[in-house]
Amino acid sequence: MAEPIAITAIASVSPLGAEERDIWTSYTSPEHCIAERTFGTDTALVASLPEEVRGAIDELRNEDLKYRGLDDSVLFALYVSRKAIALSGWGRGSTFGINIGSSRGATGLFETYHKDFLERGKAHTLSSPTTTLGNISSWIAHDLQSDGPEISHSITCATALHAVLNGVAWLRGGMAGKFLVGGSEAPLTPFTIAQMKALKVYAREMPEDGYPCRALDTDKQQNSMVLGEGAAVACLERGMKDHALAYIEGVGYATEMLRHNTSITEDADCFQRSMKMALGTIRPEEVDVVVMHAPGTIRGDASERNAIKRVFGEKLPALTTNKWKVGHSFGASGMLSLEFAVLMLKNRQFVKVPFDHGQEAPQHIRKIMVNAVGFGGNAVSILLGLSG
Repeated sequence: MAEPIAITAIASVSPLGAEERDIWTSYTSPEHCIAERTFGTDTALVASLPEEVRGAIDELRNEDLKYRGLDDSVLFALYVSRKAIALSGWGRGSTFGINIGSSRGATGLFETYHKDFLERGKAHTLSSPTTTLGNISSWIAHDLQSDGPEISHSITCATALHAVLNGVAWLRGGMAGKFLVGGSEAPLTPFTIAQMKALKVYAREMPEDGYPCRALDTDKQQNSMVLGEGAAVACLERGMKDHALAYIEGVGYATEMLRHNTSITEDADCFQRSMKMALGTIRPEEVDVVVMHAPGTIRGDASERNAIKRVFGEKLPALTTNKWKVGHSFGASGMLSLEFAVLMLKNRQFVKVPFDHGQEAPQHIRKIMVNAVGFGGNAVSILLGLSG
């Protein structure tokens, strides 16, 4: 890329916590954040926000009467956006764009309103404006008093990294100097859990070794996806910055032709093309780590690994993922993966999957590729580095 795009702040809430120190400590621990919860008449393994973080979200909900009717997906995004802006030094009332998406949006609130409609035959007054995807970025703009474009979108599980693409495009096009990008998801609801179980991709039980999501386990005999919740955003700025955490050195995207609603080809053609585009003129051997999308399904994990082999050849970068630890947070997952990559770059330490014993840690970490893909093969790859 001709002009550097700096990441000057990242903030998140996830099962790992909300503070960088806690998040990194959790990443370097072999423990996961997955536990069994009851949803209606069913139970499922999920990764939930810690109680102290949930308490902070409830405080945010109660600080303004208007916020009490908002879905968790909006409140998660508000919380992390406030924090990112403070870390970046932009300040309230600054001019910057906002693009924060969600795969499903106001899931919990929509289910509540729909249940009420079935019982009463009438819709709640605020059921429409509070359940649209657009209200995520619009409420953030209101809360931060920002002056700039507001965009919300859904491109399923690749949503957050598509927000990064959009932010880069606006910055590179000279239409903005700063952009807040990311994703938010609050999918731990009865209907959402039931949908994932209906797809036959969900983890069935806690295994003896204690790792229910087997993302990157090449020997797994059944699908093992687990849902998680959370939000993450990043502050992007054009040019070299003294306070940059990392630089976006390449972006790539691709879409496969649909063969099935949830299909992806055996060698993930979409990932091959998105990774090659992100590499540009950079030699594949310069990439030290790939943070894989790897949702814990047999076919999804294998096809992405096959794509990486096609692009990088015999000398593969070190492969890792965070979904074995935090679950799959749909539209927020890509930005949580990007945060994971930035923390590895910052700490110069590779975090491996605990049950993946077939690879060694890289000797150095200077460039990391981050992947995400959604239903229908909507792949995005972001190449991060420290040099710009």
